[in-house]
Amino acid sequence: MYSGRTVFSQVMDFLPLEEFRQCVARYAGDHKLKSFSCLDHFFTLAFAQLSARQSLRDIEACLKAMQPRLYHMGFRGKVSRNNLAHANEHRDWRIYADLAQVLIAEVRPLYRDEDFGAELEQTVYALDATTIDMCLSLCPWAPFQRSRGAIKLQTLLDLRGSIPTFILVTNGRVNDKTILDHVPLEVGAFYVMDRGYIHFKRLFRMTTSAAFFVIRGHQKMQFRRRYSRSVDLSTGLRADQTVMLTGSDTRRDYPSPIRRVRFFDEATGTRFTFVTNNFALPALTIANLYKSRWQIELFFKWIKQHLRIKAFYGNSANAVKTQIWTAISVYLLVAILKKRLEIPHTLYTILQVIGLTLFEKQPILQAFPRPSHPSLIADPANQMNLFS
Repeated sequence: MYSGRTVFSQVMDFLPLEEFRQCVARYAGDHKLKSFSCLDHFFTLAFAQLSARQSLRDIEACLKAMQPRLYHMGFRGKVSRNNLAHANEHRDWRIYADLAQVLIAEVRPLYRDEDFGAELEQTVYALDATTIDMCLSLCPWAPFQRSRGAIKLQTLLDLRGSIPTFILVTNGRVNDKTILDHVPLEVGAFYVMDRGYIHFKRLFRMTTSAAFFVIRGHQKMQFRRRYSRSVDLSTGLRADQTVMLTGSDTRRDYPSPIRRVRFFDEATGTRFTFVTNNFALPALTIANLYKSRWQIELFFKWIKQHLRIKAFYGNSANAVKTQIWTAISVYLLVAILKKRLEIPHTLYTILQVIGLTLFEKQPILQAFPRPSHPSLIADPANQMNLFS
């Protein structure tokens, strides 16, 4: 029988408490604390994400209005603006980054059969970065341009389910190419990137690690053709070649043969050149893999629109990283909830409904009646259709 628990409490049921406590203990997050534990901190920031709160004062006012229900929602410490500000500044952000990794390990098997536009058994990742503007005078640790501050979210996205598996938060001046030194490489996996990540010495490390890359090439890339394969021009393919790099630096940085695929997109009139170290897949599949990279652009647009990562509750690096990682953790919790409860609606719809019913005492599935017509499940046309 239903116990009368709030929707927020039911969402937090999907939080792996034992693993969370291990993350807290790893960084002594609750050491010498008398109230407002790391779990209270996470619950508060999760509430702020799900209800789209604008500021610390806004969070405090809303939770105080529901004071009688907070204990039954899992809160044990006093939620105040000062407590939250102090926690954002001093609780180690790595607690919440490690929690996100725990959730990633749980959510990826749930979406391993999701379609992403290419029929491959191997894992396919998209690597890209998005920039979030910051006030340079308030956040001097995040320089970007002369009078602007910014941070970059360098993200590795598993295209099956659009699950972020690796995120590195840097200041805006960090060169994207250097992120390749930090990306975990998986044997046999594909890494799809834009040409901002071209650095042949680092790409050769992928080849020696038995990982594959598909990257958009520069038009001025110097090479010598060794072999050409026939292509079907009606598919948009224009060339499929095995080449050797001949540039003064690139021939030393990448001494092995490399594959060059040219493709013409009739819809946009754009010509593409792709470079890859995989010689087994059909050339059209290589082009389609790069096309699937667009999912990471949609992911960035989606999280900026629906998660609180453009306006921050604190100005220090620790506060900003804490908020980013709790936002990602909430995203993953809702993705887990969708699969575990077999909710047919999109993630956008689930987040909107949860945000409106956080304090309601009803079984969470009652908020998501199964529509009689499939079209009622879909988002508006201008919204991303994740986890459909």
